Amino acid sequence: MTEMLRSILAFIVVLGPLVFFHELGHYLMARARGVVVEAFSIGFGPALLSWRAKSGTVWKISALPLGGYVKMQGWGQEDDAAPVPGSFGGATLRSKALIVAAGPVANLILAFALFVGLFAIAGQTQVAPVLSQITPKSPAALGGLLPGDRILTAEGQPIHYFQDLQQIIEAHPDTELVFTLNRHGSVQQKQLRTGQKAEGGAEIGFLGVEGDQEVVQHFSLLSAVAAAGQETWSLITATLAGLWNLAVHHSGMQDLGGPLRIAQLSGKVAAMGVPSLISFIAMLSVNLGLVNLVPIPILDGGHLLFYAGEALYGRPIPRRAQEIGLRFGFALLLSLFAFTTFNDLTQMGALHWVAHLFG
Repeated sequence: MTEMLRSILAFIVVLGPLVFFHELGHYLMARARGVVVEAFSIGFGPALLSWRAKSGTVWKISALPLGGYVKMQGWGQEDDAAPVPGSFGGATLRSKALIVAAGPVANLILAFALFVGLFAIAGQTQVAPVLSQITPKSPAALGGLLPGDRILTAEGQPIHYFQDLQQIIEAHPDTELVFTLNRHGSVQQKQLRTGQKAEGGAEIGFLGVEGDQEVVQHFSLLSAVAAAGQETWSLITATLAGLWNLAVHHSGMQDLGGPLRIAQLSGKVAAMGVPSLISFIAMLSVNLGLVNLVPIPILDGGHLLFYAGEALYGRPIPRRAQEIGLRFGFALLLSLFAFTTFNDLTQMGALHWVAHLFG
């Protein structure tokens, strides 16, 4: 019960900032482009708490904390012959696109800001390039690498952290590489041929080694900004690669998770401490921002797709076509939600428990 309560509370703590900053991006850009915002809600359903700002916007915290929304004047009435001044329908196409894109962009900015604060205050946890495990019969084992070896260089490039080693190996499938290592105080050189395996439709190199010796890298404020930018960019590219592999190669379907998985992970990460929780929120923020840019009607990317079509076509996409697209998008997201929930219940063992219960 304690673990479940922790997961629920952690899920709210994780989801709240993600939704708030996403909608705040829409809100701030709408105000900047002269569009009246009627309501700003964190969550759906009945309002638990609400107040009206001087701008006229009603700010609400609603009962179901699984999202949020910004309601703009004239939203969904873009085809009106005489749109009301200050309404979304009366905004220029450029303004509409900027308002819609501002939500995902806000999530990327949030991730960057969280990483800056985290790295400047607590530092960044890295894995040292010390081998903890060698896979039997792997290229590393055949090449004579041993647990405890610290990799100093690979092909002349200095290895500071384990991820440096991974990047070089993955970029060189089936290639002879020269490694310099420290073994119990003795510096040695080893020449090994990497293996190769298919991942995401491409061949990558592998060695068959693992590392688990964590170290904390500390930064000045300026270097924390640079490291945060690098970490955010790394997450962006990894997320885009994952989305591409999912859409094109259908790989990773079994790893897709929904709200239940996020809640479970939130509880586990919260138990590891505040730095881990902040890092987790930043990672989810990048994911939320990029997933929202996928060109599926009902997502921000779907609206941007309609606006791109309008820019090319010279007039708004017909209302009927938009409605069909939105219904398709809703059905797709509903199907995805059902699939990820099934995945979550399977991994949590709930389906096995039900099957056992009914014999």
